Amino acid sequence: MKPGNQTAQPAGQFQSVKDVEANAKSRMEKVVADLQHEMGTIRTGRASVNLLDGITVEAYGTPMPLNHLATLHVPEPSMITVQPYDMSQIGAIEKAIRASDLGLNPSNDGKLIRVPIPMLTEERRKEMVKRLHHIAEDHRVAVRNIRRDSNEACKKLLKDKLISEDEDRRAHDEIQKMTDGYIGKIDQLSKAKEKDILEVK
Repeated sequence: MKPGNQTAQPAGQFQSVKDVEANAKSRMEKVVADLQHEMGTIRTGRASVNLLDGITVEAYGTPMPLNHLATLHVPEPSMITVQPYDMSQIGAIEKAIRASDLGLNPSNDGKLIRVPIPMLTEERRKEMVKRLHHIAEDHRVAVRNIRRDSNEACKKLLKDKLISEDEDRRAHDEIQKMTDGYIGKIDQLSKAKEKDILEVK
């Protein structure tokens, strides 16, 4: 999901500043949740089942998410195991993991797929950090777009004489504070993930 796809309510449907602020908060929360999900798919030196979230498998003639076809476990810090629900799909699942851009080399014993998580090279770490920065910036832009939508909604309330100029100014300040808070959360999450990526075990 693109971070900017948080459903925007048309400006004319708000009846009060409270409605506008509640809508902005809900949409910004979704942006942060989406960021956390996307960051889970970025490799660090540690195994995580979220790492395989973006993988789709050609199964039963249609592309399906890997986690709909198998149970994933992390039995040790550098290993993910993939247990297919239907053993006839084991080859397709292994092929999809191998074909992903994660640089993984799975193997199967006919019943279980083992995915060793190799140490990241310095070059690969830099690539991951670059990707992380790009994802974080997309989500910052999404939060700023929500701020813009919310400010426009307040202007519409003012124009329709549903709020006073003072209320409009206060709402703009409140929305700016909210924006700063959520961008701060994005920065915090991004820094923590970057530390994880760069940490050499």
